[in-house]
Amino acid sequence: MIYTVTFNPAIDYVVRLDTPLQAGTVNRAAGEDCVLGGKGINVSGVLAQLDCPSVALGFVAGETGAWLERGLAAQGLQTDFIHLSSGMTRINVKIKAGQETELNGAGPAIPPQAMEALQQKLDALRPGDILVLAGSIPSSLPADTYERVLKRLQGHGVRAVVDAAGQLLANVLPYGPFLIKPNHHELAEIVGRALHGDEEIAAAAHELQEQGARNVLVSMAGDGALLLDETGVVHRIGTPEGTVINSVGAGDSMLAGFLAGYLQSGSYQDALRLGTACGSATAFSLGLASRKEIDLLLEQL
Repeated sequence: MIYTVTFNPAIDYVVRLDTPLQAGTVNRAAGEDCVLGGKGINVSGVLAQLDCPSVALGFVAGETGAWLERGLAAQGLQTDFIHLSSGMTRINVKIKAGQETELNGAGPAIPPQAMEALQQKLDALRPGDILVLAGSIPSSLPADTYERVLKRLQGHGVRAVVDAAGQLLANVLPYGPFLIKPNHHELAEIVGRALHGDEEIAAAAHELQEQGARNVLVSMAGDGALLLDETGVVHRIGTPEGTVINSVGAGDSMLAGFLAGYLQSGSYQDALRLGTACGSATAFSLGLASRKEIDLLLEQL
């Protein structure tokens, strides 16, 4: 089973304007939508499209949290959230008017007892289960939360997947994550130098592998992706043709496709191919990728 953790899920209120946003006056929307998300939830959403079961974990609070939970259930996602006694699940406002303007909510404070309740759920994971830790850590939690989670799970046989940036990712490497997914800019930041071309990117990925990561998946936007697998083989793939509409969730979709592909085939090359199709399908869509869109792009890879 795959378990995804979103520490600070959100309801994204997306507003579309036909004219540029103007300060100091009333701006009237041409359309609007609500998207339920967070990086781990996005991963679970695409996994569902691929008929790969998962459980979304994390924290919800207040009426907005209840709304998010009901909405995910209506989408067919299985959740097992910790319910906080105060605060409210955040609402992010995203205004699309040529350029995109975002106002992201802070979200509820997560007290130590709530984090311990989540950790106890993770303690029940079985050998072979996959745990996805994705995104940043709320300010109410210690900066070493990812490290604490993985340290407590050492020896349990759980395969950890970490999609984070900077030191948050670098600090989990000693715990031997099954997969990490930096983009090429994040990889350059971690190794402390600019990276030009596949050879330099592969060399940098090898450095992270030497520090503990089993598999390193490097996403490179329109240039495709590079995978250094645990046997030392480098896999390289481009992207299918299409117009990028929205990059939000594309990395989460790639991660979901990779995991589903690996579990279904046992092949890293097949996993990379499905991951690329999923990431591209989301980038070419207004929302997360659908199965139909994914299958169409698979034919190009």
